[in-house]
Amino acid sequence: MKNLFLSAALVLAFAANAVTVNQIRTSANTTVNYQEKEYKVIEQGDIAPAVLKSAVDKYAGYALVNAYVAQDGTDYKFVLTKDGKDIAAYFKNSGEFIKEETA
Repeated sequence: MKNLFLSAALVLAFAANAVTVNQIRTSANTTVNYQEKEYKVIEQGDIAPAVLKSAVDKYAGYALVNAYVAQDGTDYKFVLTKDGKDIAAYFKNSGEFIKEETA
C-alpha cells in the first residue's frame, strides 16, 4: 500500500513538472512571436550612424549581405557573412545590440 501511495506521489510530481515546462515553452514561444517584426530592405547609406558604428565594432571582418529596418523604425537587422557562414544581427535604433542568430 505504501508503494502505491509513493508511486501516485511520483506520478503527480512528474505531471506537475510537465505542466511547468509546457508553460515555460509557451511563454518563450509567445515572446519570440512578439519580437518578430516586418522589415524592409535599405541601403547601407540609410543606416543610422550609431547603429552602423556598433555593428562595425562588433562584427569587424564580416561583410554586409543585406540591411533591413523594422517597419516601425525601432530596430535594424543585418545579414552578415564571414568564412561562408551567414548570421543575422539585430540592433536597436540607438545602436544597442539585441541578438544574433544564424541566417
